Amino acid sequence: MNKKDFMNRLSSYLGGISGGDREDVISDFEEHFKEGLAEGRTEEDIADSLGDPKTLANQMKASILVSEAEKTTSAVNITRAVFATLGLGFFNLVFILGPFIAIAAVLISLFATAISITASGITVFLTAIFGPMFPQYFTGLVNPAAAIFGSIGLTCFGILFFVGDIYLAKWLYRLFVRYIKFNLRIITGKE
Repeated sequence: MNKKDFMNRLSSYLGGISGGDREDVISDFEEHFKEGLAEGRTEEDIADSLGDPKTLANQMKASILVSEAEKTTSAVNITRAVFATLGLGFFNLVFILGPFIAIAAVLISLFATAISITASGITVFLTAIFGPMFPQYFTGLVNPAAAIFGSIGLTCFGILFFVGDIYLAKWLYRLFVRYIKFNLRIITGKE
């Protein structure tokens, strides 16, 4: 395959990344061809030595998306990085997707727990306030003052639990990005 075919295939496989990053990758490979031609090599020889454009594009795309996820923390960025890394091989289906789903499930359940604790504190508070006014609906309320203080404690605990979940999510995000980078270095053979 000559330079034009190689570059056209590479460009078509680089879909899904920003224009600036795409141009950087293209110009890097243009430079490889330029240096190779200056050394007296043929375009076909250079293209063969660079490898399959699809594999190269998948590796570059995964690397770029992991870097984006590292710079800007968001669920969209980490999900894009995970799926770009999955495209590098079946190996990643187990070693990337499995931990990603497990971490996401744990975080979702922790956030749901924090919201439930907070909501139950608010419910107990409303019960303590409106229980004496509507005794026919709220039976079994022993001491409204104790219920109010208990509900405040429960609500505060739920809010603190939620804040703790946010810090845990940030920490797990950074850890998972590092794990993806480690996995990417193994797959691409880079040290």
